[in-house]
Amino acid sequence: MVKKKNSNTMWGGRFGTGPAEIMEQINASIDFDWQLYAQDIAGSKAHAEMLAIQGIISSQDGVSITKGLDTILSQIEKGTFEFSRGLEDIHMNIEARLTELIGDAAGRLHTARSRNDQVATDFKLYVRDAIDRLDGLLHGLQLALSEKAAQYAGAVMPGFTHLQSAQPVTYGHHCLAYVEMSNRDRGRFQDARKRLNESPLGAAALAGTSFPIDRDMTASALGFDRPTANSLDAVSDRDFLLETLSAASITAIHLSRLAEELVLWSTPQFGFIRLSDQFSTGSSIMPQKRNPDAAELVRAKAGRIIGALTGLMVVMKGLPLAYSKDMQEDKEPFFDAIASLELAIAAMTGMVADLEPDLKKMKQAAGASFATATDLADWIVRVLGKPFREAHHITGALVALAESKRVPLHRLSLADMQHVEPALTEDVFSVLTVASSVKSRKSYGGTAPANVRKQARKWLNRLARESKNAD
Repeated sequence: MVKKKNSNTMWGGRFGTGPAEIMEQINASIDFDWQLYAQDIAGSKAHAEMLAIQGIISSQDGVSITKGLDTILSQIEKGTFEFSRGLEDIHMNIEARLTELIGDAAGRLHTARSRNDQVATDFKLYVRDAIDRLDGLLHGLQLALSEKAAQYAGAVMPGFTHLQSAQPVTYGHHCLAYVEMSNRDRGRFQDARKRLNESPLGAAALAGTSFPIDRDMTASALGFDRPTANSLDAVSDRDFLLETLSAASITAIHLSRLAEELVLWSTPQFGFIRLSDQFSTGSSIMPQKRNPDAAELVRAKAGRIIGALTGLMVVMKGLPLAYSKDMQEDKEPFFDAIASLELAIAAMTGMVADLEPDLKKMKQAAGASFATATDLADWIVRVLGKPFREAHHITGALVALAESKRVPLHRLSLADMQHVEPALTEDVFSVLTVASSVKSRKSYGGTAPANVRKQARKWLNRLARESKNAD
């Protein structure tokens, strides 16, 4: 819990009085940036060790600082640390407590750094950890989808364009589409992680420092690839947040599209799936209702995540170099967006794993609306040698005939068909069933069950290798 305590005197030498109460309220960030405590302590320990090795502070002070920081970490994790809004932020809260623990040596920790490079370092460490968590969650979603794809590789369902029945596909193929989307999401996060992995520590306020620091040492200690090359850029850069939020927004859009399909498919009008009781709710007045609230909330959370990206872009768009206090507004929406995305991925993974498809209804729907018309046109091209545009015209006339007779294409008689195109033969009926339609789609990436099984196995093996390597 954050409590109101004494006003911040850590920077008070320039000022004769403390801040107004409203200034304290608008200026303080400890209500949310306390979440950076582990990263702040890790960065401070690396900085203190470097200062001691470089002879900028004594070895004894370096040891005292490290022990004090370890004590503070333990107190925060146990919930006994008292955060103070009067001390503004996580950095000053930790430094103030360190001073209480070890005395004047604590004041040497801030040598050769500023809160500007300190917060940039902390936040990069936090974002890096968040990306790693998201990658693990997306791996889990891919696994759930791939398992469904393998289980239902041959389960026929309608494929849609414009939300109208288009061509038959398989449920497994549909699941694999989201596996591919999730893999691109993971790739975008990994790209962002690679670019952000440069250490701002040592850039100080904006111009670097005159102390003989070793930025390579602190970068290596914190797992960065290298230190940032320009001190102005190091403290003013928030591209790593924008890029991560952009990847998060695209991921949220993918989740929202799948959530929308689950909402539609679970209605009586579609009846394709049944969500488990674990991910459904009831109505306070209508006892028959089963509401797909988890899917609806996943769909809604996409708006919060996209909003965080938009908000930060607006904050950053007009800022001159280097640091401005506006940039304090980067944290709350980012924390919220990542928490929302983590929850949405976990909820979607649970829904996918638990849902049960109604294979009979899916198959019935797959054959509706003349869904095999394209197969008929392809047969005319392949067997009769007609140009596709002519075949398209012939097929359209046959669809119109079937529609007038209120029968599906495969229920037209051969005589009726030959009235439209005399060259048609009995063999045409071999391509008019939904099973034959999906089976024929053997091109790479197509919906043929053999393709789907192969792709599902590939993904399951790949995901298993990733899990093994992670262990």
